[in-house]
Amino acid sequence: MAENRSNFMVRAVDWLRAGYPTGVPRQDYVALLGVLRRKLTEEEIRKIANDLAEQSLGTDDPINAEDIEAMINDNVMQQATPEDVVRVSARLAAGGWPLADPPQD
Repeated sequence: MAENRSNFMVRAVDWLRAGYPTGVPRQDYVALLGVLRRKLTEEEIRKIANDLAEQSLGTDDPINAEDIEAMINDNVMQQATPEDVVRVSARLAAGGWPLADPPQD
């Protein structure tokens, strides 16, 4: 089971890179982390936050892991606007992210 989750994490990061090839803009972080929380554990979210921080180093608007952690703790509980969720969901879907939940038996 742990190996399946590890493979899923690798795929999740690949989906993020496909959906956001030039990096995730700050205005999408809250909605992005909210959408990802539907499928990922808290530990996986933190790993992705660290990856986002690393990816942002070469951009005009770098962010560090501590800033992302603060966003997770402070802002993710806030409601993202419907427009934010639609925009982020479209980018994730373009990267192949499985937005729909699998059917329940």
